Amino acid sequence: MRLSTPSLPPETRSVRGEGTRRAGVRGPGSGARRSKFEIKLLEPQTPAAQPLAPSPEPRVLGIDPGLVETGFGVLERCGRSVTLLHGGVIITPRIDPLEVRLEALHTEVSKLLDRFKPTLVVIEDLYSEYKFPKAAILMGHARGVICLAARQAGVPLLPLAPAEVKRAIAANGAASKGQIQRGVQMRLGLARAPRPSHVADALALALTGLSRMGTRLPR
Repeated sequence: MRLSTPSLPPETRSVRGEGTRRAGVRGPGSGARRSKFEIKLLEPQTPAAQPLAPSPEPRVLGIDPGLVETGFGVLERCGRSVTLLHGGVIITPRIDPLEVRLEALHTEVSKLLDRFKPTLVVIEDLYSEYKFPKAAILMGHARGVICLAARQAGVPLLPLAPAEVKRAIAANGAASKGQIQRGVQMRLGLARAPRPSHVADALALALTGLSRMGTRLPR
């Protein structure tokens, strides 16, 4: 299968957005504090924030959930090729309250859904044995608001186990982060491995989702 992808810029670009929150009881006239979240983009050369029309071909949004960093990647099958439309990481600041970070994540995922109108959202499934229980709980919060955003947008959601994605991309259910990055790079014909690893994981999820929909993945 031939693969088509726009050229990528030499550096990852950062876009900052602002959210408003109140911290505790601050007294009359104290106003609201401003907090910032950050989106790092692996940005193909497409018009920024321009909504796309629904596609007759499968268009998949892969999401690697996390409260600190959530990776995302949008792929579309175009005939016998696969096109990378967009990718990046949504970062929420640790200093913000949980509810503010979840709201920011929900808002940004909703914007992605509205802009790209995917056929399917693919998200990493939960698994039972976590080495870091607190991190797993926080990821569960992030995963919940992502699932909510997909439901509100009316987009089907496909959870995939990490081992299934690793087998699809690297032919190894215990593949390392580096192996996944190189596998995504090879399958998408990128000049270099996508970074950070959250972006590679999201693109790997999207690729596996396309495979589930009948797309033969490039080697």
